[in-house]
Amino acid sequence: MVEGTKRSTTRTTGGTATRAGGAARTSAETAPAEAAEPAPPAAHATTRGRIDKRRAILAAAEAVFTREGYTLAGIDAIAAEAGVSKPTIYNHLGGKENLFRTVVVEAAIESSGRILAALEAFPTDAEDLHPRLTAIAHRVVQCQAGEKGWALQRLVYAEAARFPDLYDTIREGGTVRIIDALAGRLARLAHGGHLDIDDPVTAANQFLALISGDLPTLTALGTRPVDDAALDRAVTAGVTTFLRAFGPRTGAAPVTTRPRR
Repeated sequence: MVEGTKRSTTRTTGGTATRAGGAARTSAETAPAEAAEPAPPAAHATTRGRIDKRRAILAAAEAVFTREGYTLAGIDAIAAEAGVSKPTIYNHLGGKENLFRTVVVEAAIESSGRILAALEAFPTDAEDLHPRLTAIAHRVVQCQAGEKGWALQRLVYAEAARFPDLYDTIREGGTVRIIDALAGRLARLAHGGHLDIDDPVTAANQFLALISGDLPTLTALGTRPVDDAALDRAVTAGVTTFLRAFGPRTGAAPVTTRPRR
């Protein structure tokens, strides 16, 4: 009897286990699946960390180069200012020469980007052309007259003999883009008969020269603050001279511009 009881209990227990397992399976089948917790974005965090370090290194290098000059600037000083180790600088940007080149070129690209943004508001018709061009010219000159821009410009001039190709690199990456954008806008005004221009690229170069040509004298190469009234007179005079030179001839038909060869 005891053995029978044991067998019965075993069967009952086994049945219960089977039913429990079935219930578990049914529950698992009917219950909504839990969303898997996303894995930590390790790759993204690593990439972001590298970008942040690179920015810190470039900012520190810019400060040290403009303060000390290329010759006296040292990787130790740049590393200390950036809060990183020397190997980190070498891993991210190589040695001192490449670091200098990167600082100057990226600063030029950043500056040209601000000027290109200012040109977005360039007028497309002759209405209030003088005051509207003057407003654009002021924005462009303000982009050029910042302390950072002057410091880097002096640095490039000082190291021109050591890096003879750097000026061309900066020009291609920044100045040429500005000239092309400005030439396109001047060409549209000429096509509309609002300006008399044969070569938009030449006109763009002359516009920039006229509105900013007094900056070196007014600021002593960026070493003294600019008098607002004097700057306003210089910019306004530049726009006036430009419009006198390239304004439409009285009674002339719209001018067809020709591209630069």
